[in-house]
Amino acid sequence: MTEGTTTTAAEGSDTLTRLEQEGEIAADYLEGLLDIADLDGDIDMDVEADRAAVSIISDSARDLQKLVGREGEVLEALQELTRLAVHRETGDRSRLMLDIGGFRAKKREVLAALGAKAADEVKSSGEPVRLEPMTPFERKVVHDAVAAAGLRSESEGEEPQRFVVVLPA
Repeated sequence: MTEGTTTTAAEGSDTLTRLEQEGEIAADYLEGLLDIADLDGDIDMDVEADRAAVSIISDSARDLQKLVGREGEVLEALQELTRLAVHRETGDRSRLMLDIGGFRAKKREVLAALGAKAADEVKSSGEPVRLEPMTPFERKVVHDAVAAAGLRSESEGEEPQRFVVVLPA
């Protein structure tokens, strides 16, 4: 093994360890929050696409719906608070993703289908397609789906009215 390969492997191992640590800090923070709110839920930790991913799952979806809120607004706020808790412990900015009751996973499926449909429309019409305003998470999923369809897309506008434009090849 060459020195460059060794360094790359060590960096990958360090990154994985750091992301696992972020997940553990987030899980501790979220368990405390669940205890305070007197809600049942299990914490699942993983590393996906170079970021820590933490999910709260429960048999009682009704309880978790309170933590998701209308259209995921509470979930977004909890994700930011959890990222701040990780930052406080590590001193590093976190890109951690939080999912509650599978809300983000379901949303990801819907958005991927929306991105693929918009890409198909652009391929057939040759004209750009503008989508409705979305959160950064939502735009990322759509951008990925459009890229997978072989087209490109851009985000335009200012938050909270920032939206995706799917462009012809």
